[in-house]
Amino acid sequence: MPLLEFLAGSISGALGIAVGHPLDTVKVRLQAQSVYKGIFHCVIKTYSHEGLHGFFKGMAFPVLTTGITNSVVFGSYSNALGYLTKSQRNLFTLQIMTRLYATLIFGAICFQVSVSAPIDLVKVRLQGQSTSTRYRGPVHCVAVIVREEGLRGLYRGGLALTLRDVPCYGLYFLPYEVTRKVLTQDGKEPGTFVILVAGGFAGVVTWSFATPMDVVKARLQMSGAGGREYGGVLHCMRVSVREEGVRVFFKGLLLNSLRAFPVNAVTFLSYEMQIVARSGPNYGLLLL
Repeated sequence: MPLLEFLAGSISGALGIAVGHPLDTVKVRLQAQSVYKGIFHCVIKTYSHEGLHGFFKGMAFPVLTTGITNSVVFGSYSNALGYLTKSQRNLFTLQIMTRLYATLIFGAICFQVSVSAPIDLVKVRLQGQSTSTRYRGPVHCVAVIVREEGLRGLYRGGLALTLRDVPCYGLYFLPYEVTRKVLTQDGKEPGTFVILVAGGFAGVVTWSFATPMDVVKARLQMSGAGGREYGGVLHCMRVSVREEGVRVFFKGLLLNSLRAFPVNAVTFLSYEMQIVARSGPNYGLLLL
């Protein structure tokens, strides 16, 4: 059922965000601000000045809304993949269907990016707010951005977000399916451990490719909030390389990897559990 897949994707996305947000906050600060010497320095400084609350800044909007946009990607993927695997037609037909699948995913991602760009911008602005109180919360942040920059300001860094997400979502599901198949015996359903490992591995692989553009995105989004101003994606890349070298694009890679495994393991497990739970009474067999 299409509604089932979309609902499962929504819930699993929200759970994944809740699990990984503290590490995401540290990652954003390392990528967009130069006042931190490393991961532990950022963690200690954040905790000493803001307490545990500091690690959860900007989480409200993503939890409430990114689950919905995530459901678009998961739902489109699940329905398109099911349509492909059920087909017994000739190779030419499968090629056409594969293109259909790719188009569907691309359209879902474009929708996801168009909806999530303002949400992600607000999240990053709130996460990067360590000592100042310019934004009192997500709604106030939106109001300030619109007042100062207009509606276009809500899409600052949107191109970098698109360049990060479009190719990486295409990669996202491949390592998951391959790993799950390798770890599952023929004729059997994958168990909890297999899904966790496959989902975690998929997240690590995807974020390894996404981190360079993730750095650019974070810097562009913070440039309107007192940070250094950049003229666009290429200008940000040139300035960053000139001042910090090529390694700048790998800032936050370790954190992205550490965060990606548990977040995506939980996301895929939650998604699969909901699909099976609503597919029949034998749901518990999957978890044995």
